[in-house]
Amino acid sequence: MRNLLFIAVAFSSIMLTSCSKKLTYFSEKLQRDFDWSEQELQRIQFYVSQDIQLYRVKSDGGSVIEGGQIKIKDQTVVDEVLIKRGTPGILVFSPNEKRFAVSFDSDSDKYLMFGPSDKNGGRYSLLAKEWKRRGGIITYGGEKYRTNSNSAYASLMVDIKKANNSTKRSETAGGRKVK
Repeated sequence: MRNLLFIAVAFSSIMLTSCSKKLTYFSEKLQRDFDWSEQELQRIQFYVSQDIQLYRVKSDGGSVIEGGQIKIKDQTVVDEVLIKRGTPGILVFSPNEKRFAVSFDSDSDKYLMFGPSDKNGGRYSLLAKEWKRRGGIITYGGEKYRTNSNSAYASLMVDIKKANNSTKRSETAGGRKVK
């Protein structure tokens, strides 16, 4: 009975792994090797390699005078956007050959910019208007957000299936004889 259970678990894990995606980092070399046009790139399903957390803090301070007293009202609102590892995205546009605007949201105005990074092996990584030691400033949906430094290495990934379209031609020489 144990052997049967072991075989069933092994078989199901083999089946799951054979059907799963084989994600590869999208890199400058990959783009250069295949030289895809923007229209072709828009048909590629991209994925994000790790979590990206965006946040912005809005404070709405004000005062109210009631009964001769000043009451200070301070309201802080934190907007947060989390894009989890493996989230699918599409290319919305490419402002130049080395910059991709990829949207992971149903709203195409909410996109992140990616480009090849020398520090990350040529992978198309998250771009920011400014990176500092603890994080960066990113525009998302027309608003400025902050992100932590861990997001700096978030990269685009693609599912690559290699098709074997090689053909083999063979012929056998019949030989030649002296006349």
